[in-house]
Amino acid sequence: ISTLSLHDALPIYIACESELGRGTTFQVFLPRSLEPAAAVEPPELRGSRQGLRGTETVLLVEDEEGVRRLSRKLLEAHGYNVLEASGGSEAIAFAERFPGEIHLLLTDMVMPGLDGPEVAARVQAMRPAIKILYMSGYSDVAPDRIGADAPLLQKPFTPDTLARRVRELLA
Repeated sequence: ISTLSLHDALPIYIACESELGRGTTFQVFLPRSLEPAAAVEPPELRGSRQGLRGTETVLLVEDEEGVRRLSRKLLEAHGYNVLEASGGSEAIAFAERFPGEIHLLLTDMVMPGLDGPEVAARVQAMRPAIKILYMSGYSDVAPDRIGADAPLLQKPFTPDTLARRVRELLA
């Protein structure tokens, strides 16, 4: 066991156990604090998360299940009602059947079958007031397909970036 002490701080103990062919284990023993831990949030996020919340309905179209599930969870955590579609045909069926207002279509650009711009055109024909946010993992998305000013969320994105872009469009 080794002892490490930084300036006037309480000591930190580190134990190391190693066995050939089995590996090495380190144990770090930190002094117990009598004060409760304080939550630490980066300064740029302090107070800003509340402004990213919404109650609108988002139609999420993503063919990759992991990305779709994570995006849904992130949006729901910010208060949005999420309709989840795994492809263009399913998204169009939601747009036809859903009785309430759909405020935003968040669609992947490249999908098998109908791609994002095709889905957007069909959904917007049924629901002209809907906002569109495209997302893509490809850097060479052709602006002529969606328009140079069309909102595009580049994958991979952070949870904060997704929340900010959605809120910007719906504000």
